[in-house]
Amino acid sequence: MNEVAIVDFFASYAYQPLFVYAFIILFMTASSFGLPIPEEMTLVSAGLVAYMAMHPDKFPPPTPDAEGVNLIILSIVCFVAVLGSDILIYFLGKIFGRRIVQSKFFNKRISQDRFNKINNVFNKYSHWACGLFRFTPGVRFPGHLSCGLMGVPLWKFILIDGAAALISVPTQVLLVAYYGEVILDKIKEFKIAAGVVILALLAFWILKRLYQMFTTKRARD
Repeated sequence: MNEVAIVDFFASYAYQPLFVYAFIILFMTASSFGLPIPEEMTLVSAGLVAYMAMHPDKFPPPTPDAEGVNLIILSIVCFVAVLGSDILIYFLGKIFGRRIVQSKFFNKRISQDRFNKINNVFNKYSHWACGLFRFTPGVRFPGHLSCGLMGVPLWKFILIDGAAALISVPTQVLLVAYYGEVILDKIKEFKIAAGVVILALLAFWILKRLYQMFTTKRARD
């Protein structure tokens, strides 16, 4: 995908606010459960869309009366989507935590040893670990699951995790929205490198899945 296609892709959604808001909620929830799309990528994408909606002279709307993505509403939606998905995982840990941790699905993707290390972090930092997990990509799901499993009061989880999300989420969206031109220039500058990285990550993910299928089949045989 060249730089023109990337820019056109984001620009096509700059004037579809309801779709963008629904997309963010869906992807934030899915990424919390292990979808291989980092939360940060969704936030950056949201910021780029907002940047384009803020510059109709560069990215003209399809019709003169088309409504663009509102930056304030977008930031609020991102924050609510992130916090809501975290609370959902918290309740999964609180209600089904033991069964989830002992399931093959969980141990296949998050080893028991890794989960024990996460619990050690929780034991070391107590309730403050709720905020620490928010700033640590890759351990958000098991970390927030552990918060529910360990019996952190809901109000404390919302207070600490919400404060961390309030710092990190709107900040990312606003920075990208106001400095989107720099990011678009970088997309043009590093389009080949980005394509290679994306293909490499995709190949790695496919090979990993094939290896897991092969080892699972051998274990059954």
